[in-house]
Amino acid sequence: MATYKVNERAVAHARRLIDARQYVLDSDWGEVQPRADDENAFLKSHSWEEYAEWHLGLTDGAADATKGKYAFVYGDFRRLHRTGIIARHYRAAEWRHKEIELAAHELLQHLDKSSA
Repeated sequence: MATYKVNERAVAHARRLIDARQYVLDSDWGEVQPRADDENAFLKSHSWEEYAEWHLGLTDGAADATKGKYAFVYGDFRRLHRTGIIARHYRAAEWRHKEIELAAHELLQHLDKSSA
């Protein structure tokens, strides 16, 4: 099983999106989460650094500037999705990726407090 580190730049980016109210509170994550075509389209006009900011996890041992390096996407490359954060929290907890789980939990708390 892959191991991951928290992508602190992505956490900071997510917090900025929340603070700027660039989020969707109610969406069907299964429908809005980025697919391979969405990722490819984003990468045609954005840098790998910008792509990385949408992923809470960095895959240990994966090469930089590859999709395999980045895990736990939480938004649609425009806005953060509350359901995306919940999905990341759940998946990280399910597979015992504790640092990712806690990062997602903290973002969810910040979002809920900010949007109340």
